[in-house]
Amino acid sequence: MKRQGKIAFFSGILIILLIIIGCTELKRSRPILPMKEYERMIAGRLDAEYVGTDNCLSACHEHDRIKAAFDASTMGAQLKRESGLPLVDCESCHGPGSLAIKGITKELVEENLKKGKKTACNYKTLINLKNLPAPAKSLICLKCHTGNATFNLHDWNAGVHAMNDVSCSDCHVIHKGPDLKVKPRETAEMCFKCHQDIRALYNLPSHHPVREGKVFCTDCHDAHGTTTEHLLKRETVKETCTQCHGEKEGPFLYEHGDLTEDCLTCHVPHGSPNNNLLVVREPFLCLQCHESHRLNTTTGEYMTYDKKRYFFTRCTDCHSTIHGTDLPSTTGTGRFTQ
Repeated sequence: MKRQGKIAFFSGILIILLIIIGCTELKRSRPILPMKEYERMIAGRLDAEYVGTDNCLSACHEHDRIKAAFDASTMGAQLKRESGLPLVDCESCHGPGSLAIKGITKELVEENLKKGKKTACNYKTLINLKNLPAPAKSLICLKCHTGNATFNLHDWNAGVHAMNDVSCSDCHVIHKGPDLKVKPRETAEMCFKCHQDIRALYNLPSHHPVREGKVFCTDCHDAHGTTTEHLLKRETVKETCTQCHGEKEGPFLYEHGDLTEDCLTCHVPHGSPNNNLLVVREPFLCLQCHESHRLNTTTGEYMTYDKKRYFFTRCTDCHSTIHGTDLPSTTGTGRFTQ
């Protein structure tokens, strides 16, 4: 019997471990294709050679405004070897360029300029960035940026954006100019391109001032991936909200039971037809948990209001410190009245 009990005990532990490992494996993100396939896509032509940025630009882009914009960017700054940063050049993203500029000389470029023509590279020999699948596009960027501690990209592959085929270039324009980062005021319109349902919520009467440019999507969310749900920057919803609403954080002597951890019990985060981003209007919100009660005066005598009248009174007209308080009510108990 003892032996059978030990076998059953260890079998139970083994089953539990297998379940835990299995759940972990299911949660882990995987590319649709093996990673080696994506690496092959961004390797470029194997019969081409690396010729360096100077040769690429002098042959083709010398008179192109793209060069000026790129030189002014943080990427362009790394083209200079004296910068001390990891070298980034045209071929880091576009692949080896010897075949692209084959037969193109400075003399040919100057001759075409006299004729009013621009000399173009043979783009077909370079990596076709536009038609690459999203994981391969992102891998081009991640080759460098995962090795740089200043970029918060360690959770990218497990994030909802990567898993929904959103690539780096969907948000960042490499040849844009000096600042490759998306400006906070531009984040809303950028995010709304995909999140149309959230755009609609910001048109409701009560909403966070995102359209007004006072709050930004990146104040709460990290688009590059987090370990939390909905890409929240903080570990919990409450921690995220109390970054701005510090007076609601607590801890309080009298706390509103079951509401101290999740603000979403009563509020919606983006927009609502009800005041203060409430899920439903008062008093119906409160009545989901609390029974209605008759109103009484400070002397303990009941007021002579009929049921309909006090039933539709806003609870917060009396219970004004609903998130929590350190002061007892006039009755000496925690009623959130002061």
